[in-house]
Amino acid sequence: MRPTRTRTFRTALRRLRRRVPSALVPAAVLAAAVLAPGAAHAAPACPATGEPAPPVQVAQLPDWVESIAVDARGRMFATAYYTGRVYRIDAPGSAPVALTGNIGANGGIVVREDGRLLVGTGNDLAHSLTGDLFPRSELLLVDPESGAVSTYASGLGGIDGVALAPDGTVYTTTLGGRNIGRVTPDGRVDPAWARVSQPNGIAVSPDGTQVYVVQTTVAPGLYRIPVDDPGHPRRWISTAPADALALPDGLTLDGAGRPLVSTHASGQIWRAEDGALCAVTSGMHLSTQLTYGRGDTGFAAGRLYRAGIDGRIYEVPAGAEPSAARTGSGGHPLE
Repeated sequence: MRPTRTRTFRTALRRLRRRVPSALVPAAVLAAAVLAPGAAHAAPACPATGEPAPPVQVAQLPDWVESIAVDARGRMFATAYYTGRVYRIDAPGSAPVALTGNIGANGGIVVREDGRLLVGTGNDLAHSLTGDLFPRSELLLVDPESGAVSTYASGLGGIDGVALAPDGTVYTTTLGGRNIGRVTPDGRVDPAWARVSQPNGIAVSPDGTQVYVVQTTVAPGLYRIPVDDPGHPRRWISTAPADALALPDGLTLDGAGRPLVSTHASGQIWRAEDGALCAVTSGMHLSTQLTYGRGDTGFAAGRLYRAGIDGRIYEVPAGAEPSAARTGSGGHPLE
């Protein structure tokens, strides 16, 4: 008999507790494993052109993958929740290489224009619940070749999501709090630049005028924060009432500037279209982050990739940009 979703999530919870103290696991993930995810509403399918290929696994890390990003050379970088390491994966099908030791890199990751990486620390329950009052987490700067690490900014809440604006400004979220942090290119840190309850995934519009934020629990949805008016975040898209248990997490933007959101409990990848959410694909439970590839080789431009708590990274052809979709899947499935 095929296991129910509830049994699957409870099994995931037992495995998490065996591997790491429950106090270090984000509350939203514990909720995803305990609550009956069958109650999560299924968003309607997005309009599709043709019959997309199913997701294909292209990498496997020996850890919970919290966040992923791709550089201009098509190399993927990932943060590992349990061990706090940064990994590099040179191409789909390649073995991950630990670029660093445990540097506490259990939060978001982005690639700067100069190729260096920014990674968040303090993405655990203790830091998340106290981050608004006692912002003490760091953004770390990591060299993608040598793995050399330095502190880029400090004094932020426990860092879950990280987003990079076109002008080099960095925005961060703290799941479990309300504050959205901001670090300007000249190093000024504001740990409470804006406020959204239970913020998680974060991204910046291509023109740099809007910051998009996922609200994970209580009333899941998408916010838009005007960069020139951060005191007035605007709730842009609300999920259906039954989606209270969907637990949306990571956020990225496609080539048209549309947000895509990964979910834990519903197993769907959502896309924002015409003021509503539709499902790009389904059946991908406990997903953490999404990102598009870059460059002509490796994790190539136009292809959508998903990471998850299971350590698996998939290419998702249903979310590919039209030009990438026409050329077929670029994934190299793992045996």
